[in-house]
Amino acid sequence: MKNTAKLLLGLLLSCSASAQQPRQLPQADERYKTDILLVVAHPDDEGAATPYLARAIDEGKRVAVVYTTHGGNGANEAGSEQAAALGEIREIEARRANAYLGITNVWFLAGKDTASQNVLQSLANWGHGQSLQELVRLVRLTRPEVILTFLPDTFVGEDHGDHQAAGVLATEAFDLAGDPTVFPEQVAGPTRRLETFLENLRPWQTKKIYYFPDADREDIFRGLGPEYSVKDLSKSTKLPYWRMALNSFFIHQTQAKSYIDSMAKMNDAEIEKLAASEWSDAQHFVRGKTLVGGSVTGDIFEGVTPQAILFSPPGRAVEPPPSGLSAELAGPWSFYEAFRRAHGLQQLPHPEPPEIALQFGTTLVIPLWLSNGLTTPQKITLSVTPPAGWTVQAGTETVIVGPQQVAAARIEIGLPAAPEGAAKKELQEVAVNAEADGKSIGVMKLRIQLRKKALAQ
Repeated sequence: MKNTAKLLLGLLLSCSASAQQPRQLPQADERYKTDILLVVAHPDDEGAATPYLARAIDEGKRVAVVYTTHGGNGANEAGSEQAAALGEIREIEARRANAYLGITNVWFLAGKDTASQNVLQSLANWGHGQSLQELVRLVRLTRPEVILTFLPDTFVGEDHGDHQAAGVLATEAFDLAGDPTVFPEQVAGPTRRLETFLENLRPWQTKKIYYFPDADREDIFRGLGPEYSVKDLSKSTKLPYWRMALNSFFIHQTQAKSYIDSMAKMNDAEIEKLAASEWSDAQHFVRGKTLVGGSVTGDIFEGVTPQAILFSPPGRAVEPPPSGLSAELAGPWSFYEAFRRAHGLQQLPHPEPPEIALQFGTTLVIPLWLSNGLTTPQKITLSVTPPAGWTVQAGTETVIVGPQQVAAARIEIGLPAAPEGAAKKELQEVAVNAEADGKSIGVMKLRIQLRKKALAQ
């Protein structure tokens, strides 16, 4: 009886003592805190930044990667698997390629690999809102200081719509993840012990975002951000950063087995010579936004300190309402005009006139917006000045646009077949003229490069 009384007294005293101590509430999981969050579209796209990522890891930076698709629409040079099965294989390849560099925090969104140059098709096929919600969640989970991603615009180059869409989502997440009213269920605390809906994350404002372009030309990007030598030696491996990037890329056998096999027959000197012809001396970035100052060409982490910063709404440029009659390019081109205004990115480089590379023998589609800000219906006549040998197939007509209406129209132009021994040609210009009452209300120009192979428009 005495022993039982002593035990009860001890338990009471213990409970009383613990009740007097403040309880430590759980903090964010530091295992997933990152300095750099790379946002790309497909497994192997990380190769656009791997020389710099290897350098950053050498400097003690924590890196995480988000892929917006599994890459199921790609080719397979290693086996017969296609579609979703190929995507599962490519995910493993991506995880192994990142692990070679020392990156273990890797996530995949549910977007579907979409083979076109039209960013709007990619966003539609992914489920734009769902993908954005998932990426905002990962930004709040990983709390990056800097985001790296594709430059959201269309250029002559590979110009994959998925690459562009990854840059669009990353930019939107940069501007939204710090806002507690965006996907508020993610930043709500639990209301019961085993909460299955509310996530208990915190809003997070990333400090900087940098872009790398998916373009052939480099002249319009130089001097707009920092650059880093790919020839410097890694402190950890004693290999040049370009060679670390190449070794990492070799793991993506489904996408490049023939290239990898050809490289396996080369000695180090031959590989270095080939790399020198395919890699530039430096890796270039374009600064998108900084909320912590720093020079345009300064180091990516210039001005970055460990402290969290307050949410900073994007500086949105207001577009004046349309008045009178006007005509402009629609599709991705008008989207990017609005996108740059909405996200305060008017300084980003973009070609003027807009440009695109297309395959010989296909059809060029030029989408248009026709605006009538007047109070009566208006007749607008569309005409085209194409290069020699190009055939206007549809769209050169007179249309009626109702009062206070913005109407969609399109021009279709057949492109010539590839001549014998055809290679890439110089860019050629197409001009679309819109007239009303005999006066021009807009001239829309596009520059086109014809190629043997190119993604569908």
